[in-house]
Amino acid sequence: MNFDKSVFGRFSVVITAGVLWFVLGMVLRVALTLFSYHTIIATPWELCKVFVVGGFFDLVVIGQALLPLILYVSLVPQRFFAGKCNKIILTCFIWISTVVMLLLGITEFYFWAEFQARFNFIAVDYLVYTQELMGMIREGYPLKALFSGMAICASILTFFIWKKSLCWTTSISFKKRLGILGIFLLFPILVFFAVSANWKNVSTNVLNNELAGNGSYEFLSAFRNNELEYDRYYKTISKEELDPELRGLLQESNSQYSSSDLGDLTKVITAAGPEKHPNIVVITVESLSSDYLGIFGNKEGLTPNLDKIAQDSLLFTRVYATGTRTVRGLEALTLSIPPTPGQSIVRRPDNADMFSLGSVLNSRDYKSWFIYGGYGYFDNMNDFYEKNNYQILDRTSIPKEKIMTETVWGVADEVVFGEAVENLDKAYANGEKTFQMIMTTSNHRPYIYPDGRIDIPSPGGRNGSVKYTDWAIGNFLAEAKKHPWFNNTVFVIVADHQASSAGNTEVPIKKYHIPLIVYAPQLIKPGRVDRLMSQIDVAPTLLGLLDFSYTSRFMGYDVMKLPENKERIFISTYQNIAYGKGDKLVVLEPKKQVSFYQINYETGEYIKQAPDSDLLKEAITWYQGASTLYKEGKYGAVH
Repeated sequence: MNFDKSVFGRFSVVITAGVLWFVLGMVLRVALTLFSYHTIIATPWELCKVFVVGGFFDLVVIGQALLPLILYVSLVPQRFFAGKCNKIILTCFIWISTVVMLLLGITEFYFWAEFQARFNFIAVDYLVYTQELMGMIREGYPLKALFSGMAICASILTFFIWKKSLCWTTSISFKKRLGILGIFLLFPILVFFAVSANWKNVSTNVLNNELAGNGSYEFLSAFRNNELEYDRYYKTISKEELDPELRGLLQESNSQYSSSDLGDLTKVITAAGPEKHPNIVVITVESLSSDYLGIFGNKEGLTPNLDKIAQDSLLFTRVYATGTRTVRGLEALTLSIPPTPGQSIVRRPDNADMFSLGSVLNSRDYKSWFIYGGYGYFDNMNDFYEKNNYQILDRTSIPKEKIMTETVWGVADEVVFGEAVENLDKAYANGEKTFQMIMTTSNHRPYIYPDGRIDIPSPGGRNGSVKYTDWAIGNFLAEAKKHPWFNNTVFVIVADHQASSAGNTEVPIKKYHIPLIVYAPQLIKPGRVDRLMSQIDVAPTLLGLLDFSYTSRFMGYDVMKLPENKERIFISTYQNIAYGKGDKLVVLEPKKQVSFYQINYETGEYIKQAPDSDLLKEAITWYQGASTLYKEGKYGAVH
């Protein structure tokens, strides 16, 4: 990289840094392409589009990232520029920027391996919760080797650049330098108004589109667009259509509306029998995809306890998570509302005193708890549950002497279950009814758990952590059987979301399949329910099994009383939201775009379909309705 001093002069460092960053960006794109070669469309034309558009986005980012350097080299006097101090400054800049680029590349590679995506709003969330992110990195990756390798590579590249490419004299006048600077200062303005992140969507394959993007650009775009207004970005119907349509969809055979006002969706649910008021324990298991369980065909023996428990339980076999994050799962299980675009309601403002499973049970003199093995400030969980009248028990509440193993995400699951047993003992001694929402943490990178519990040594990867969590649940229920409250307790075992949402379709539906087990041998007859079911249906179905008669604002169904062919599911990714009914799926995307598919739940196969106006209207009604109810404050608790 030898530049003519008379042409480039002091701007050689800018050109050199830009070329270096561009090359490293392309090397990363090649690595990601090879990593996902079997799941992308790898024809020459498709790869050409990926690399040309990807190169364009790399240049967009590089042009903006170089602005501080361009400002510096344009303004410093020639005497200082040719001096020793400036040479040290610019050499250090090259070294540090190279280390940063290598670090970003390695981080993006690991992010891609986990999520099959360039940086998106998940990365934004993790940046906000730096302690958890850095802890996961420290515990899960060989940092010493990585940092040493980056430092050595950066040193070699810097030495080569210093010897071959940097020029310390210039024939460019100050006036010309200001002209060059002015042109570059216009660049970010042009980019902001003229470039769209959607330009990367050059293929029908989602992974190809991700490869055509730039991680830094996607990150900043996600940061700007974390909150998505439904009415602005997605297909809508008029308010006059919305209210009666939503009212019709939410009507159930065992309910009637409490008001003739079309905008009031409050229903009175009437059960046939007397209410049962047992203790309720909802175990929300981190990342427990159904394909880990033997009852769903897994042959690796990872869940012997859950497989055995399912035989004595009411097993729901076709349940689908609403999203890809813990807060989405908690939102669905707690509020029974479809996922609205952007952030989960758990993390949004104005989420206090909402209608929830806890509010219904609290009206029956239950004491509701949110129990979590990590620090509940993460993802705003403690704040949300406290504002919705749950008691909180998180990592800060657990005595240190009880913790035998912990990671940055939380303590071992068995510790949390031990706290739950003590809570149930206290409630029984005081003659109280209790509802516990337990969120596990062990099935999470770095997959560390206590030794001696299972036959896979810690850290045992995803399989080991799944098997450990299965052991912890089995141990918890075995301990529970020794206590007098066991026969009057309903245990609900469900996942917060699947283990991976990666796929080569807009919403890889097969990967959203999660287990739901309702275990209460003395209270609920064991059996198997094969009806399609959304995660938002769990709360109303549970209350229906207990014959609750109550005033409801849930948007979920009691699937045990649902007429045939009324089942539906809701699926969300980072920006796309999908509605499935029967074997049809409609995907709503930003910029009011819509796609229709015929789907196979078993294979995950998608076949493009012609528009279906009825299905589209239903999807819009559900999602626009959920967004409107939240936005207008109509999803509050019933007092």
